Amino acid sequence: MKKLTIIALVSLVWACKEEKKEPSIAETMQTYTIAQMMDNEAIGGGSFSPDNSKLLISSNRSGIYNMYTVPASGGDMLPVTQSDSSSVFSISYFPKDERMLFRMDNNGDEIYHIYMRETDGSHKDLTPDEGARSLFYDWATDDASFFYASNKRDNRFMDLYEMDLETMTPTLIYQNDAGYDINVISPDEKYVALSKSINTNDSDLFLYNLETKELIKINKNQSGNSGQDFSPDGSAFYYTTDNGSEFSYLMKYKLDDGTYEKAMARDWDIVGMGFTDNGTYQVTYINEDAKNTIEVMEVATGKNIELPKIENMEVTSVDFSDDEKMMRFYAGGSHTPSNLYVYNLETKEQKQLTDVLNPEIQGQDLVKAEVIRYKSFDGVEIPAIYYKPYQASEENPVPALVWVHGGPGGQSRQNFSAFIQYLVNHGYAVLAVNNRGSSGYGKTFYQMDDLNHGDKDLKDCVEGKNWLAQQPGIDGEKIGIIGGSYGGYMTMAALTYAPEEFDVGVNLFGVTNWMRTLKSIPPWWESFKDALYKELGDPYSADSVRLKQISPLFHTDKVTKPLIVLQGSQDPRVLQVESDEIVAGVRKNGVPVEYVLFEDEGHGFVKKENQIEAYSKILEFLDVYLKKEEQGAPIKDGSL
Repeated sequence: MKKLTIIALVSLVWACKEEKKEPSIAETMQTYTIAQMMDNEAIGGGSFSPDNSKLLISSNRSGIYNMYTVPASGGDMLPVTQSDSSSVFSISYFPKDERMLFRMDNNGDEIYHIYMRETDGSHKDLTPDEGARSLFYDWATDDASFFYASNKRDNRFMDLYEMDLETMTPTLIYQNDAGYDINVISPDEKYVALSKSINTNDSDLFLYNLETKELIKINKNQSGNSGQDFSPDGSAFYYTTDNGSEFSYLMKYKLDDGTYEKAMARDWDIVGMGFTDNGTYQVTYINEDAKNTIEVMEVATGKNIELPKIENMEVTSVDFSDDEKMMRFYAGGSHTPSNLYVYNLETKEQKQLTDVLNPEIQGQDLVKAEVIRYKSFDGVEIPAIYYKPYQASEENPVPALVWVHGGPGGQSRQNFSAFIQYLVNHGYAVLAVNNRGSSGYGKTFYQMDDLNHGDKDLKDCVEGKNWLAQQPGIDGEKIGIIGGSYGGYMTMAALTYAPEEFDVGVNLFGVTNWMRTLKSIPPWWESFKDALYKELGDPYSADSVRLKQISPLFHTDKVTKPLIVLQGSQDPRVLQVESDEIVAGVRKNGVPVEYVLFEDEGHGFVKKENQIEAYSKILEFLDVYLKKEEQGAPIKDGSL
């Protein structure tokens, strides 16, 4: 679709009025630049100050994430950090004063440290050990300390520490020598829930008594288990399990007598549950067909409260003030970025605190996703999320992309993506497939791709392309594939093992040599390493033969279609060499290859400046090699 000038747009609207009909969205919509799309502000968090007067949030309005405060009564956001290199993510206000905790790594290396911001604006690294990563867990019940995990003692394992707020000195309270994952700490600080991965779905669950050093196994059968929370009085432990079921449900384990009780079950996975500080409410998250459904139950009555209603949006997350009189929530959808609201639980009044959509963008120009399902080659039903451009019609068929999520085991969800909306706005349909092996559709579906990557999961993507080609308004001769991380691997697998199926490939920091990637995973993944090897293969065993067979790097001679590769040089998960070598290998074929490298990004692009550069390069590439616009000119090879 050609971009309309303002004069042409006004003339079109006037002509439609003369004919006594309203113009369609496709006739009146604008096309936006990536700078406009990325100028939608991304926000997260929302910790109430002790007096409930304001909230602490993270926002990328400065170009990278920094911390801001926003009045609970409404008003301007006030920056409280001014980082211009590494992103700052808020954790929380201190429980009794307006000091703040935040985390920050070094340009995406994922080695997070926990920092304190004093009320005078000064900062202090509370976990300064070089090369060690630290993760915040929770405040202590008496508000005199907080819990965090760190691998400073052994870079393979996360130990549990308690940080005293008066002296700001940590105490080791659980030394993790067996490679457990820390789940949650009981309010009386007597128990810590631990899990041990068996495979990528299943894990054993334990309660460790910090006083007696006794370890109790909670699950009786092999299943997927995850500790969620303790009851506020400390008498019971709640966890999710899929024992005997396709989907995870909530179980209650009573600490005094060791009895079990099913606490909640839904038709989809229960993915999270927790109590508010005073135990007034129980908050439960359900992954319902790739979107969050939230239930907030009043514990005293056992009844769910009615959540606020926002027209044409859905509540995606909630949190409560310490006194539990106020609730903050986010509301958004696939067609609109999420905004922050506060809700007074006593008066039922609600107030919108942010308006993150760029005012230059008309909301009606953004497309709402549709959940669809199609049959794969063997009859397995594949769920997917479909974005169809308004300008697509049988008279004006548009090119399309199959989008593959990260993982393995991830899920494309019904969330807002500025990048997807940018592509759709510029005339590309997008089908975000949740191929077999994706989470959220039952454990059988989740494990269908174990030791089979690059085969049936790839065939699911090819069938997604075939589904697209049959849709009205889609040009079946112009369909590409795009993805990041595992999705980037699937892009390269498609161009390598099914070279005639897709017309172009977009590889964002994708794995191309499984043996190297599995041998070079970050040390703090040690507790998950064996489970990962069971799904993908052990690179130190005979599995290496199959891993080489499914690694696109060793088969680049088969690639015949144009390719663009994007990579962050600080990526600790998929090393830069993965992209360097795949680019060099494909270029030997004389195939058009573009390479975009960011020196200051990790596994994914966080800085707005880099996002704008990356996504504009991708659109230019697609316009030339997929849409094949006559006015387009080939992009010069290069890197940033």
